[in-house]
Amino acid sequence: MPESIETYIPIITQFGVYKLDINQGNYLSQDMVDKLKVGQTKAQVRTVLGTPLITSAFRDNRWDYVYEYQRNGRVREHRQFTVYFKEDALARWEGDEMPQSAQDLNRIAATRTMPEDPYGQDAGIVGKIIDALKKMWDPTAAKVP
Repeated sequence: MPESIETYIPIITQFGVYKLDINQGNYLSQDMVDKLKVGQTKAQVRTVLGTPLITSAFRDNRWDYVYEYQRNGRVREHRQFTVYFKEDALARWEGDEMPQSAQDLNRIAATRTMPEDPYGQDAGIVGKIIDALKKMWDPTAAKVP
């Protein structure tokens, strides 16, 4: 007896459709925000944060930086950051909490994944010989690093 397509639908839906990871907008980190100072010019702010995603022709004194990360078709991260200018000088900024810098994150990840070098503190056979010779001539001598 032939089976209908409804029989195979649960199996087919398990495979799913591959969806690309999508990064959209301006990725800002906390170290970038820390470089902002009241009174900076628009050019200086653009150098620090990059070109804003949204600039309005009606509100020239406001720039919006928006970032969104989608994975498997679902929004995983959404951040907004806005800077305000008064007479072409940075007056204030506000927005969501920004993540740490990529350098800090890489440094943290390296300490978590890489074990300490067991031989890093070992002076080796030559260092041990030098230590022994120094002790013979000067018992108060420091060890070879």
